[in-house]
Amino acid sequence: MNSSNDMSRYEQIQEAAAFIRSRTNFQPQTGIVLGTGLGNLTDDLNIEAEINYHDIPHFAQSTVESHKGKLIFGHLGTHPVVVMAGRFHWYEGWTMEQVTFPIRVLKYLDIQRIIITNVSGGVNPHLQAGDLVVVSDHINLLPENPLRGPNDERLGPRFPDMLHTYDEGLRKQALEIASAHNIRAFEGVYSALPGPNLETPAEYTMLRGLGSDCTGMSSIPEVLVARHMGLPVLMISLVSNVSYPRSAIRVTTLEEVISTAQAAEPKMRLLIRELVSYL
Repeated sequence: MNSSNDMSRYEQIQEAAAFIRSRTNFQPQTGIVLGTGLGNLTDDLNIEAEINYHDIPHFAQSTVESHKGKLIFGHLGTHPVVVMAGRFHWYEGWTMEQVTFPIRVLKYLDIQRIIITNVSGGVNPHLQAGDLVVVSDHINLLPENPLRGPNDERLGPRFPDMLHTYDEGLRKQALEIASAHNIRAFEGVYSALPGPNLETPAEYTMLRGLGSDCTGMSSIPEVLVARHMGLPVLMISLVSNVSYPRSAIRVTTLEEVISTAQAAEPKMRLLIRELVSYL
């Protein structure tokens, strides 16, 4: 077998997908990426197969607390899904290609759409900790782009258009479900900075001035790659802490972020379960 350095990105994707298919013949229709503190959605699954990331060729390893580091295949209700229980972040030291590699592999497992979740700091003063933001647009302030470098037309076009990145039908359905269950959910703009430090008060103020409603350290790279491959995207961000105005900012720890996310997670789980039941 060729080494990873001798293989094209396309060949690596095919090898990883072939390995997964050798471990399970389950066919998911929807991919779900679980963010920090949101890993318990897997408790709602009728699980058919689990594969650890470290077993999959060319996969990186998740190092962030609360990220389980495995692909889980099963039914959410009656809907077949594959769940990334743990994502990769640029701040962990991975390249953007490594961060986004699993999304490309899921595409070649023939999923039809992807749901991306994360936690974020709220920079819209109307947002409260525990609110959900159904993302309608983003502001990318990360210093690297997963589409940089030679483009492989087998994966997508050189210059993907970003106008309709976040699927309007999925957003509308998510907001209707939230309203029916009295869940505080709003459409909004997500921004990303590289981390791993939380943003400064001046940076939060800048982000609000740019039109951001919530901000985090992930997800946009996965969205860019999904868009590159023509994969419909829904992103839902759970606000873990209030970060604007300056007077509302408090010292925030990872433990507090995880605690807030876990307390609000049942709302996210309910919304996703109901959403996929309509697909």
